[in-house]
Amino acid sequence: MAQPAQDLDALLREAESAIAAADSQQALNEARARFLGKKGSVSAVLRGIGGLDGEARARVGKDVNRVKGAIEAAVTARREGLASSARDRDLAEHRLDVTLPASAPRAGRLHPVSRMEAELCRYFQQLGYDVEDGPEVETDHNNFGALNFPEDHPARDLQDTFFVEGGHVLRTHTSNVQIRAMTGKQPPFRFIAPGRVFRHDLDATHFPMFHQMEAVCVGESVSFADLKGSLCGFARYLFGDDVKMRFRAHYFPFTEPSAEMDVWWQGRWLEIMGSGMIHPRVLANCGIDPERWQGFAFGFSIDRPAMIRFGVPNIRQLFEGDVRILEQL
Repeated sequence: MAQPAQDLDALLREAESAIAAADSQQALNEARARFLGKKGSVSAVLRGIGGLDGEARARVGKDVNRVKGAIEAAVTARREGLASSARDRDLAEHRLDVTLPASAPRAGRLHPVSRMEAELCRYFQQLGYDVEDGPEVETDHNNFGALNFPEDHPARDLQDTFFVEGGHVLRTHTSNVQIRAMTGKQPPFRFIAPGRVFRHDLDATHFPMFHQMEAVCVGESVSFADLKGSLCGFARYLFGDDVKMRFRAHYFPFTEPSAEMDVWWQGRWLEIMGSGMIHPRVLANCGIDPERWQGFAFGFSIDRPAMIRFGVPNIRQLFEGDVRILEQL
């Protein structure tokens, strides 16, 4: 027997009522399945039209499709309504007060060693020094030979120097910049050479890679007294006017006479730099007449002043990339 149209309309009204009452996506899915699922009410009507004659089958089939379409439309509308309501609740619960002041963005900062290097460069530039640069992979000649290192000098040993292919080395000091900056250039001049250097060293105050700065001053009347005055002024700048200093005789192949400078820091003597008058052979190797010109040079670690300035007990903490350490600096 054909399903009367009024029965299908009643089924549609029942479905629309159930869909409208669904208060969640799960309840809506259950309501849809109740009418349009395989065992749903509308599906049962479809299964019963097989025994109808052609005209009745067409009429009932048309009515069923109309009801199915109306139910699907009601489900879609209710699903959108539930989603909209969920968004409204979420916005209400997490409402953003645009009148509140915004949080300041986290800003990056220079590394402590970079800050120390920039500060020292400014100090020397105020004294008339230029800033020179040179390669970190250097020839044996510029790193050792032109600086008056003998062939059998201990600094050339494998336990002190990193050797690379082609007879080159990772520079062990920024003194290589002395050779490059002075060669082909006539005095008077003064310059500094900051940069990274590399040696076989590893303890609380040494690292295989560290930062160094070289200072060079060449002129006709430059003396050891000028060197000492420059070092004393530099030490007072770093450690204060009341800093206690001492000079110790030392040996460097590229300076003569040579001296190391210590400062009294936290109850002990702390070595901060080596210095001396530039050896006449080094000047001659750069094409400068040592009979007319003379000068001084001194070199020091940038990392050690940075450790003192920022209170870092172990030099490795500067380079291990631990954000917790760097944020405290």
